[in-house]
Amino acid sequence: MRIAAYRYQGQPGVGRVSADGKQVEPFQLSPEEAARGALPIVEAQAAGGALPATGAAIAFDKIELLAPIPRPRRNIFCVGKNYHAHAKEFAGSGFDSSAKSHGDIPAEPIYFSKVPESVVGHKADILFPGEVSTAIDYECELAVIIGKGGKGISRADAMKHVWGYTIINDVTARDWQSRHQQWLLGKSFDTFCPMGPWIVTADEMNGQDTDIKLWVNGELRQDANTKDFIFDIPKMIETLSGGITLYPGDIIATGTPVGVGIGFKPPKYLKPGDVVRLEIQGIGVLENTLR
Repeated sequence: MRIAAYRYQGQPGVGRVSADGKQVEPFQLSPEEAARGALPIVEAQAAGGALPATGAAIAFDKIELLAPIPRPRRNIFCVGKNYHAHAKEFAGSGFDSSAKSHGDIPAEPIYFSKVPESVVGHKADILFPGEVSTAIDYECELAVIIGKGGKGISRADAMKHVWGYTIINDVTARDWQSRHQQWLLGKSFDTFCPMGPWIVTADEMNGQDTDIKLWVNGELRQDANTKDFIFDIPKMIETLSGGITLYPGDIIATGTPVGVGIGFKPPKYLKPGDVVRLEIQGIGVLENTLR
């Protein structure tokens, strides 16, 4: 099942995308619920409830897609350096403060976060912050949507807590990331978290074995598979929930593969007008333009 958040005739909606991708069946939600995107659906199902009833189908070309969870309830949890080749690429870039004391390959997952206000949807513009940074980079990532919450979730039970998956572009101001020696600021600029195009439920794809690709202006930059994770999804959930209670709708961005802009010599930073296209097998395409 694919769950999309959208705007139709000026109003927010949430619906189930048809198998052929030509229609969306709107769930019958209040305007306040619909403004939260897929979050009310995730919460209801995590509590054991059924899906809401649906109304008359709407042609897909009549809607404007929004991020599937337009405003997450709290920061997005992000895992850094979670592909072997990218960890080495980043450690050698001169921008990685963690490599100075812990080596190229982390022994435990490295977490940071992005603020909810950085989220935008498919086809929305990424705003180029030229007055404060021109070192803007891209990162294609599989994002895990938590269903059933909990604390102290074991590795063996972790996948039972995954409700679905979406795509995130972890856009980053590399100079801010380096200068401030932490990752929150450079990762959380307005519009620096494109998300979408929808959520695919966990019963329809295997997040632990799926292809992940990114193009800039048609040039393939990233091409990997989530089998290349250093820390798999159960490890990520087990570690994160060890001290933090997870709630339905929490989002975990699982890291990016080799091929980011700073990995090139000289770096290939994004510039205004660039089109960034992300594709993850089993989900679809997320595309945004830098303006």
